[in-house]
Amino acid sequence: MKPRHNRKQNSRAPSLRLASGARVESHKREPDAENTSGAQQLIEIEKPIYGGAFLGHAAGKAVFIPLALPGERVRVHMVDEKSGYATAEIDERLNSAPERVPAPCRYFGACGGCQYQHARYEAQLRFKQAILRETLERSGVRAPEQIAVLAGEPWANRNRIRLAFDAAGNPGYRGRRSHDVIPIAECPIAAPVLVRAALQAAELYKAFAPARRAAELSLFCDAEEKSVLASVFSAGTARVPLVDYFDIVGQIPELRGIELVEQHPGRPPRTIAQAGAASLTYRAAGFDYRVDHGAFFQVNRWLIDSLVERVAAGRSGALAWDLFAGVGLFARRLAANFDHVIAVESALAATDALQHNLTGTRASAVRSSTLEFLRRHADAERPDLIVADPPRTGLGAETASLLAAIGAHAVVYVSCDPATLARDLRALLASGYAMERITLADLFPQTFHLETIVDLRRM
Repeated sequence: MKPRHNRKQNSRAPSLRLASGARVESHKREPDAENTSGAQQLIEIEKPIYGGAFLGHAAGKAVFIPLALPGERVRVHMVDEKSGYATAEIDERLNSAPERVPAPCRYFGACGGCQYQHARYEAQLRFKQAILRETLERSGVRAPEQIAVLAGEPWANRNRIRLAFDAAGNPGYRGRRSHDVIPIAECPIAAPVLVRAALQAAELYKAFAPARRAAELSLFCDAEEKSVLASVFSAGTARVPLVDYFDIVGQIPELRGIELVEQHPGRPPRTIAQAGAASLTYRAAGFDYRVDHGAFFQVNRWLIDSLVERVAAGRSGALAWDLFAGVGLFARRLAANFDHVIAVESALAATDALQHNLTGTRASAVRSSTLEFLRRHADAERPDLIVADPPRTGLGAETASLLAAIGAHAVVYVSCDPATLARDLRALLASGYAMERITLADLFPQTFHLETIVDLRRM
């Protein structure tokens, strides 16, 4: 999601995805058109795997099965077979695991945005701990005996959603196994104001001719649901009717500002107009943050304060670097306890807000990619602390190597992808760092996504 600067799944906000099909129950159904074999197979579910599916085996081949739980026996049909693994869908469930619960959302089982609503929340956390541990250890990184967990209210937590529109102009999420848009009227993991605003916007836009309607809509709100920013994305085939789109600013009470974004295949999105406010104020961790259209900000409104404290509490010294700083979520807090903080960010949607949020503090903003900053400052004063919060792609080989060479006394790595985290940790540990603590931060309840905070200290 890098092109719109929501680099982590804004998920880091990922758009939720919706598919045709019904909630899986203990009943048989006819094999669908994707069934490559036409024959059912009986499989026992073994464990969860990263990506939301659950693992079983058939004829010695790994089979990935969504909407199952460990310990369940299911009849499935294969929908995709490769040389080393297969993907299957459940036709019949012969027993139910103790962790299984009725999913609160009527779209679950069709919607690809959530993978775990059928499991008790305590079980979801165990799944994620096990996945994180196995991912690290498969890469040769020995996980500590205890993986701490940071969790909060598992519902209505998202402060950002992105929806598409069907042919009739109804808002919805894209398919789990297709790109069809299926309309929704609720989303229990999202802040309620976002769903209300989406439905109101859709009703207003239905008055437009189909060729002039929006293709997608992204909505972001503050923690109190008092202010909303909207980004409307055109289909890239024709100019959107600017004046008409601006009308919704006065008709949706919480909507403070809107931007119109052109999308064309093979080109980065381009903002062509704005109306109303260009930013909102987000109160978090004791500070007011300016967040502009399209800027990355953590999506779980219940856990942001705890996340900031987990990263920054107890840290102090002469110099700290905050790499991939976004709008300064961590840098603003670190500035209270360090003589100087350098916050590094390259995304145009975030850099002006970053500068604003650090005004009057002992922190300064640097508009640069992290890699270029490290190349230029390889021989600079060694910081006491480096906080790194990269996108899903992680640090990468050169960035990890430069960090190791700089040799800060402590590094806090905030990751949203366990595979790239494991790769980068392997390099940092080999360079002389030791892992002191690891925390699973469940910023994305009901989904397979997980955030990890790792404390490293130079030996």
